Amino acid sequence: MTTPIEEPARVSVVIPVRNEAGNIGGLVDAIVVAMAGHGPCEILVVDDGSTDGSANEVRARMAVTPALRLLRHDRSGGQSAAVHSGVTAARGKVILTLDGDGQNPPEDLPRLYAARLQAGQGLVAGQRARRQDTLSKRLASKAANAIRGWALADGTRDTGCGLKCFGREEFLALPYFDHMHRYLPALFRRQGLPVILMDVGHRPRVEGKSNYNNFQRGLVGAVDLLGVMWLIRRQKKVVPTEPPR
Repeated sequence: MTTPIEEPARVSVVIPVRNEAGNIGGLVDAIVVAMAGHGPCEILVVDDGSTDGSANEVRARMAVTPALRLLRHDRSGGQSAAVHSGVTAARGKVILTLDGDGQNPPEDLPRLYAARLQAGQGLVAGQRARRQDTLSKRLASKAANAIRGWALADGTRDTGCGLKCFGREEFLALPYFDHMHRYLPALFRRQGLPVILMDVGHRPRVEGKSNYNNFQRGLVGAVDLLGVMWLIRRQKKVVPTEPPR
């Protein structure tokens, strides 16, 4: 079982959720099992304006999982807003994230955590090895990733994977904008921090449906890509040094 929140959390698992009733309860249970034995840990679910029973599923687990916490947005702000709220509220110095739909296997969390502890800084980003999505979704994602990779040279084929691990303070130092979660490798490299890429699993969705469609992803992705290109172009390029007295 995860360590009660009265003990200082070493790592916080942040899960953005919107209308994932039928998925989130079992996901929390699986995270408890996966993270057992990995030090003080909390699980923080951020309900991004759900209109179903997602919050009730989480509350039911809170009675038997002391390390489980629930945050709620009064309306949907998007996945990046939910992740940012969770990281801001997190007590752990190291953050693990995964999607709330159950498609990211919790069993991969310890692997990402171990890699981040060994690196000591930066981002460990999962890349889905065999995506269990529709053909249209896979093709749209492949095209978007190819364009993004060409424009940003961020070195990853799959920035949309929810499985990630990073330092809390490092993340909060990044410029926040909507949909920033899809550009974390480029943003971490912009800060001069290392990025480790790791192949991870992927599962079919069991309940509900995706909160995004290909048209929405493509439309906002084009605008966001231009913004991230501008951020990288305008990054600070000098490093101060203090000479000896």
